[in-house]
Order: sequence, then structure tokens, then C-alpha cells
Amino acid sequence: MSQLSLKSLSKSFGAFKVFENLELDAETGEIVVIFGGSGTGKTILLRLIAGVEEPTAGSILINGEDAADIAPEHRNVGMAFQNFALFPHMSAAENIASPLRAAKATEDKVAAGVARAAKLLKIDHVLGHAPRELSNGQKQRTALARALAAEPRILLLDDPLRNVDAKLRFEMRLELPRLLRQSGATVLYVTQDYKEAMALADRIAVLAGGRFVQIATPEDIYLRPATLGVARLFGDPSINTLETTISADGTAVTIAGKPIAIPAGYKAHAGKPVTFGVRPEAVSLGKSGLAATVMAVTPLNERVVLLLQAEGGWELLASLPSSAPSIPESGSSVSISFAAEGTHLFDTATGDRLHG
Repeated sequence: MSQLSLKSLSKSFGAFKVFENLELDAETGEIVVIFGGSGTGKTILLRLIAGVEEPTAGSILINGEDAADIAPEHRNVGMAFQNFALFPHMSAAENIASPLRAAKATEDKVAAGVARAAKLLKIDHVLGHAPRELSNGQKQRTALARALAAEPRILLLDDPLRNVDAKLRFEMRLELPRLLRQSGATVLYVTQDYKEAMALADRIAVLAGGRFVQIATPEDIYLRPATLGVARLFGDPSINTLETTISADGTAVTIAGKPIAIPAGYKAHAGKPVTFGVRPEAVSLGKSGLAATVMAVTPLNERVVLLLQAEGGWELLASLPSSAPSIPESGSSVSISFAAEGTHLFDTATGDRLHG
């Protein structure tokens, strides 16, 4: 039985539909990242699960029980917010203790819960500090400790790293998976940072257009995106695209006036208008292939990004390791080819990925 299940879950405000018919099963101890842009309803989804909002239709099951029959304070749900939301008149220790006190825990359990969460988040030394005396990193850890203190079955994290600096965000991407797994809770983690989603998730649920367009592992999301929209959301630099058509015999697409072979499995789509997509790291330079000119070279630490212009005017990006034997200079002529693993065909009309 799943710890948390969403069944045909919908939410509207008047005539405005936030999302509809969401389906999701999250297992005990699983980290599911809800990923999407601003305004897609990610925070509202967490508020529904917490019981702060009520769904328009559908149901939320917690450990198999309909949450409509469970008061918010009895759902055993912890939540941390992107703006920390610490009580300014309370010390860090009192903030962490607040959910335990709300649950009317004994003083011994409150003290033990605070100590355990503070040790886990490495903030033992600032428990007596007021929020104004804490750094953003310490505030963020205090908010997480408060969410974890009562040992919730379900942990809802609403973009908790958004308001911390880049260095701490990077460090927490490495540390958070361990902390969350130690908690044993089922975690729903909201973010619009694809790197964060890839680093933290067991599975990613991509929310767009009022529905989950794909729920899959980070590897599947990146290597096998369900739609062109999903492909564009993941990756830096973003996927290169070009509208073309599959040949009449289903064996090639035309790029810059030249046929580029595609796997035999696409013969069922012969003659179909498609969007050819290729990841920058799947663009290779060699002695043969499609002719292109290097328009710009941008070093990015361990990678070098090339802006290329193929014959016919198609501009695309190639991402090469900085350790590559030779990096071409701007203005030079090169030949490019595409690795099959990073190449995709999408239906131009629907945006859905075609399967070869």
C-alpha cells in the first residue's frame, strides 16, 4: 500500500482550473519531486495534502485512508516553506518544538524531538538564537528541523532552498537526500530548479498545463522525455531542436538539405512532420558529418559550449569536455554528427515523443 495516493485530484478557483485528475502514488521513504514552472499549482498541491485547502474533486489517501476524514492536525504531515516562516518571537529550539507542543507531547518528548532534529541538521549550537540572529542557512535548517521534529509520515517541502545562496544550495543538494532518507518519511519536494530535482528525486513528477505530463526517474526524464516541453525543461544548455519531416521510407530526416539516418523503428511514422531534438552533449565533432561553422566558444569550467551554425542556417549548441583533445576556434569549419542516445523525435503537432 502506498503511503500517499492522489486519485483524480482536481483543484479550481471559480472558473480557473489549477489542475485536474492528478494521479500519483508515493511509497514509504520515497522522495518524489514535484517539478514545474511558476503558477503550475505546485504549492497548492502541497496545501491540499496538508489539509489547508480542500480539493474540488478527487481524493487524497494517506496510508490508505481518505484524508477528507482526517483533520489537518491528525494527518501526521510536516511542512517546510521557501520563506522559512519561523516565528520571530521564538528561539530556534522553540520553533523546532512548536509542532510537538501543538500535538501536546510531553516535555521529555519535546526535548528529545528537538535534540534529535537539531543534531540531524547540525544546528545544536544555535538552538538558543532568535531567527534574526541566524544566517539564511541556519534558518533553512531550523525550518527543516521543525518539519522533521514530530517524525511525520509525510514531509512536504515547498522549494526550501530557493532563498539561500548558491554555495549553500549546492551543499544542501548533496546533503539533503541523506537527511531525508534518515527521516524515513515519504517526501514531496517542490522545486522549479531542474538540477535540484535531478539531485534529490527517486522520481520526478513534471506538472504542466494542469496535469502530470511525466512521472519517472531522473534518468528516464532526461534520457526519455515524454514530450518536447519536458525535454526543454531539463538540461543546461537546453536541447537543440529543428522542425523537419521523416522521409517517405521512414529511414531519415532532412537537416540542412542532407538526410540524417534514424533508427528503423520510425518507419511507422514515415512522412510525418517532426521536431528533431538533440542534446548538446550528443553533438560530436569529427572528420565526417554535417558541415557547420563555429560561431562562438564559451568555456564553462569542466565543459566548453560551442555555438554552431549548420548549412542552411540552423544554429545549435554543442557541449564538449574541457579535456577534449582539440577545441575548435571561433570561425573554424567543423563536421558534426549526433549520438543516438541524446537524439529524439517529437510529433510537431502534439509535442509527444515518438518511439522508434
